[in-house]
Amino acid sequence: MSVTWSDWLPLEHTSQFTPALLAETLDGGQAFRWSFHADDDFWQGTFGKHLVRIRIEKSMTLRCSFPNGAENSINALRSYLGSETNWESILDSLPWRSDEHLATCLAGFRGLRILKQPFAETVLCFLCSATKQIPQIKIMCARLAAELGDEIVPGIHALPTWEQLNAASEVQLRALGLGFRAKNIKRTAEQIAEAPGLLDTIEGLPYAEAKAKLLALAGIGEKIADCALLFGAGKLEAFPVDTWIIKVLQTRYQLHGWTPSQLAQFGRVHFGRYAGFAQQFLFSYERLSARKR
Repeated sequence: MSVTWSDWLPLEHTSQFTPALLAETLDGGQAFRWSFHADDDFWQGTFGKHLVRIRIEKSMTLRCSFPNGAENSINALRSYLGSETNWESILDSLPWRSDEHLATCLAGFRGLRILKQPFAETVLCFLCSATKQIPQIKIMCARLAAELGDEIVPGIHALPTWEQLNAASEVQLRALGLGFRAKNIKRTAEQIAEAPGLLDTIEGLPYAEAKAKLLALAGIGEKIADCALLFGAGKLEAFPVDTWIIKVLQTRYQLHGWTPSQLAQFGRVHFGRYAGFAQQFLFSYERLSARKR
């Protein structure tokens, strides 16, 4: 059965997006469930049980479309995109006046924002991310959805819930190409099943407490915990340290020989309460610089 789509609906307060910034926000390492359809110039993605298309018109107006017959997800999409957050005010509070490199990064990606994704699926996606790059993570997430997730419309599935993951075997997960991540995901699913409501509790805790509880789950180290808390729980003080950020802090800030934990602490102190927002600019700028080289 083919899927028909609604008319394109405007999204308020999002006109600051450019095509490049929308691509960086949806497909630059925060989320892994978006794909660009070049022929019709739109992005299609899922989050939770929602399926949506997004495009930018020539006037820089952002518009969205949903499958006919499905729940109108426009309010959920606005929340997902952080449309109610005053990103300009947060950006202005970052220490760009005294940090020349940060100022350069902000100027290069002004309009970038942090997504507010469903926390439970963000934990899953970043458990898949260990030692993998964005295209590989997207493949693993797509396989998990197709094999274990609920169908949203014919042929398109949501990511599996942790209950569905707990019902799957480690053998099933390994068959999806997860490698060693299968064991961690299975064990995490068991831990969550043993403590109903655990992820909801973690999401509501202050940053330090939430991170400590996430670190107690199988396969979750500091980087995965910080990514889940930043991109899924909206804890903007989280400062994920991956290979790109290590490179930035070594070459741009001369922090040679520092451990990832020390670099994360530096980030939270130097960039302040919105360190995770600053981190995304550093990350995006460094990746763009590498592509240009």
